[in-house]
Amino acid sequence: MTDSASPTSLLGRPCRRQALRTLPAQEAHVSAARHLAADLLETWSVPTSERDAAVLIVDELAANAAQYGHERMTLLLALDHDTLHIVVTDSGAAVERHRPDIAPDEHGRGTGIVQYLAQSTEIHQTRSGREVRACLRCSP
Repeated sequence: MTDSASPTSLLGRPCRRQALRTLPAQEAHVSAARHLAADLLETWSVPTSERDAAVLIVDELAANAAQYGHERMTLLLALDHDTLHIVVTDSGAAVERHRPDIAPDEHGRGTGIVQYLAQSTEIHQTRSGREVRACLRCSP
């Protein structure tokens, strides 16, 4: 469990379609988060182009959580009318922005990709880790 709000209170109201999954914060579980998102969004009839963007966002956020989280990561997907809310929490500390030991062409593009694809993004530090939210518009 994380100390972030429940799925309903994240949106401020009940949501028709939502899913919450907690996984170990390990690189091996990033693909599970990605596949869960792809399958669920297909079931929810999210159009292919928007589904592909959402799956890429989930992949980037889960990869960051696996890299910087220590114990677990939690993925919340909530479809509310024409907006998909993607929330990934992890149990890691604040991310160091500049890592001189990693070449800039090797890492560091994930946040930019998420910001490009999403209509909005937010990052919050919580008592037990980080919470990253991305909102993506979806056609009905």
